[in-house]
Amino acid sequence: MELAEKSDAEILAIADPIMDNLMEASTAIDHARHARDFTDRLKAIVTKDYLEKVCRQYQNEKGFFGPRTLVAIFRRPHSIAIVWKQQFTNSPGDYVAEMVLVQQGSRYLVDHVFVL
Repeated sequence: MELAEKSDAEILAIADPIMDNLMEASTAIDHARHARDFTDRLKAIVTKDYLEKVCRQYQNEKGFFGPRTLVAIFRRPHSIAIVWKQQFTNSPGDYVAEMVLVQQGSRYLVDHVFVL
């Protein structure tokens, strides 16, 4: 079954563990773990040095990732975009976490991800 045909629950069963790993690896500044589910396109963008710079900046400014709650799932012909409301440990307010998943064969890979 194609990714876009899955139910919200099925999509979240795929997306949540991937996003959990991204956030945990970002907290640890572990590039290999952080990039393990990236497409080649995203791996070329998020280098080890780039990840370290971004992680140190957000950790100094906002703390670490806190709870997140689903806002919406957007289905497109070749990808799924998932948007969550994201909290940080040392910064009040709501932030946006977004991830775009694509299917390559039997694997689900991250082609875009950000928190703002």
